[in-house]
Amino acid sequence: MQINKVCVIGGSGFVGGHIAHLLAAQGRRVRVPARNRERAKELIVLPTVDVVQANVHVDDELKQALTGMDAAINLVGILHEERNGDFKRVHVELPQRIARICASLGVKRMVHMSALKADPNGPSAYLRSKGEAEAALKQTTQGPQLSVFRPSVIFGREDNFLNLFAKLLKYFPVLFLGSPQARFQPVFVEDVARAIVFSLDRLETFGKSYDLCGPKVYTLRELVEYVAQVTGQRRRIIGLSDSLSYLQAWAMELLPQVMRKELPLTRDSYYSMKVDSVCDCDFPEIFGFKPAALQALVPLYLTGGTPRERYRMFRFKARR
Repeated sequence: MQINKVCVIGGSGFVGGHIAHLLAAQGRRVRVPARNRERAKELIVLPTVDVVQANVHVDDELKQALTGMDAAINLVGILHEERNGDFKRVHVELPQRIARICASLGVKRMVHMSALKADPNGPSAYLRSKGEAEAALKQTTQGPQLSVFRPSVIFGREDNFLNLFAKLLKYFPVLFLGSPQARFQPVFVEDVARAIVFSLDRLETFGKSYDLCGPKVYTLRELVEYVAQVTGQRRRIIGLSDSLSYLQAWAMELLPQVMRKELPLTRDSYYSMKVDSVCDCDFPEIFGFKPAALQALVPLYLTGGTPRERYRMFRFKARR
C-alpha cells in the first residue's frame, strides 16, 4: 500500500508535531486540521504540510479534512474532563467517526494512538474510554486497515510531564507528591513518532497493536527526584499516603479551570495511577531501533538549552 497523503488529526499537539516533521522529511503530503491555525504555526512553514482550519468534532469539517487522503493518524486525547462526557466524546466517539468517514471516502489506512493499559474495565474513566475506543475500532469489519499504538507516558522537550515537575520544584520548597509509588516506563516522543510513521505502509503492521515503553521503569517519586537533581533544585519531596493522595486529587479539582490546566491531577488520574504504566514486553523489534533512555535526553532540555546542549541534542537525533 502506497501512502503519500496523510491527515494527522491532533497534529498540532505534542506528538503530532514530531510526526508531521517526519512525514514532511519523507516528502509525504500532510494535512493537519486545527481549530486554531496559530497553534500549528511551526508546521505551516514545512513545505509539504497544509494546516487547515477545522473542528474535527463536526462531521462535515472532518470529512473535508479527510477527503483525498491515503491515511489518517488519530492522536487526539485529553487527560481530564472539563465537562462530563468529554472522555466519551474525544476518546470513543471521535475515533469511530474517523473510521466511519474514512470508510465512506475510501481512505484505506488508519493509525490510532491509545494509551498503555487501556481497558474497557479499567479503574479510571480515562483508561476505560481508551479501551472502549480500541474495542470498537477492532470490531469494525469494513473500514481502513488499523494499527493501534499504546505508549506509556511520553517525554520530550515540550512535554507536560517532566516539565511540569520542573516548574513545581522551582516554586515550591516542599513538594507534597501524590501516588509516589505509581510506576511508569517513559518513552521518548521521537521514538513514538518514528514507530507510527514506520507503520504507515508496512503490511505486517496492519491489524496489530503495539505497546511502547522506554528501557527503564521509574516510580513517580524517582522521576521527580531525578528532575530535581537535573535542574539543581534542592527540594524536600514528601510522598503522600494513598488516602492523602486521593484527598489531594479531590482538592485539585476545586481549583479554577485555568489552574487545573496547569496541574491536571484529578481523582480520575489518581485511579489511573493504580495501574502501573509499564510494558509487559520489550520495545517491538519490527521498528528496527532501541528506545532512547530518559537519562540520556532529559538533561539536554531541562537545564536551559545552552548551545553545547543543543548541539548534543542534534547529534543524538541524528544518531551520531
